[in-house]
Amino acid sequence: MKILVVGSGGREHTIVWKLSKSRHVDKIYAAPGNFGISSMCKCVNINVTELEALADFAEKKEIDLTVVGPELPLTMGIVDVFEEKGLKIFGPTKKASEIEGSKAFAKEFMRKYHIPTASFRIFENYEDARDFVESNDTPLAIKADGLAAGKGALICLNRMESMKALDSMMVKKVFGSAGTRVIIEDILVGEEVSVMAFTDGKTIAPMVSAQDHKRIFDGGFGPNTGGMGAFSPTKVVNDRMMRAIMEQIMEPTVEGLRQEDRLFKGILYAGLMVTEIGPKVIEFNCRFGDPETQVVLPLLKSDLAEIFLSIVEDELELQDIVWKEESAVCVVMASEGYPEKPVKGRRIHGLKDVRKEGCMVFHAGTSRGKDGHVITSGGRVIGIAATDRKLQGAIAKAYKGVGRVSFEGAQFRKDIGHVVGGVKSSFF
Repeated sequence: MKILVVGSGGREHTIVWKLSKSRHVDKIYAAPGNFGISSMCKCVNINVTELEALADFAEKKEIDLTVVGPELPLTMGIVDVFEEKGLKIFGPTKKASEIEGSKAFAKEFMRKYHIPTASFRIFENYEDARDFVESNDTPLAIKADGLAAGKGALICLNRMESMKALDSMMVKKVFGSAGTRVIIEDILVGEEVSVMAFTDGKTIAPMVSAQDHKRIFDGGFGPNTGGMGAFSPTKVVNDRMMRAIMEQIMEPTVEGLRQEDRLFKGILYAGLMVTEIGPKVIEFNCRFGDPETQVVLPLLKSDLAEIFLSIVEDELELQDIVWKEESAVCVVMASEGYPEKPVKGRRIHGLKDVRKEGCMVFHAGTSRGKDGHVITSGGRVIGIAATDRKLQGAIAKAYKGVGRVSFEGAQFRKDIGHVVGGVKSSFF
């Protein structure tokens, strides 16, 4: 079987790595891929937004299955384009992907189908939003409606911070058109977890839970990022809590989307806050999380290609998905200046030594420089992941791997896997 993986980050590297282990897979292409991915498969220079070009490539190369990593091509309708040409593709349609593409849609959807989430208001007019904030000096979460690379949600502790957030989103347009409409929510307090599930629109198969560390600095301080590391599974989601998440959130979401003529097939990601009264939804994503994928897929014993195909062919119920009884940790190493203005072009040393510590390296923002050396080319550069029977063992292995790698200005958190600050607190 020939597979095309669309995307260029650490998530896509992890997907390629896992698919390469499948007995069904003979050849993998990645578009556009990155330096690390290129060592495992053939990379083709097609951007994730070039939907027709991607479909033409899949036709020309007789690709048996295309797997979409990032949210942007999904919300643009890549699945619709491929299916119109009779091509097999893994992921939700444009209509189904709106669960991530518009936070306003997602919140209204949750209200309609009684899915637990924070109370909220939606504003399209800056003056109305400003008036609301001026009358509320309580902590608020202010979110851009559209896609903002995981950085469009701001926690505001007082009126001044809320006004600043509104100004940056709706006036200064720091997130572009994504901030034309904003959602203002009450703060959720509890422990944040990520639960992803495979679904073909009928059957739902949850993955092992994970926790992401969003903020740039130890202890959960500093600006939001796309994710500085993750670990899996989390003790917060025991069997009882997983049943609650499935019954109260995942099942009504999949069924509600079906009723709305938005049949969801692919990965449904729920970013959750486990509160004193149960789980509540922070956000939905329509794809694998990043860096959660880097800790969840290493724990999957089953054949990922078989799972993907069963979803495309509406046969997920026939799959017996098995997980390792281990823990996994991923530590992200980021560029100097990330997340605001990451410095690129720094030479990376020690990548070949990481395997000596029993770790995996998933490339996110790397490329080959003119002198042939591997250099930084993005904000989040690499993720170093490790597994072990115990969480503490996985943490130790991962940080030994981090110690083998260096590049000028490298940033990484030293508390990944420890439930502190930005994980066990309020919202992101």
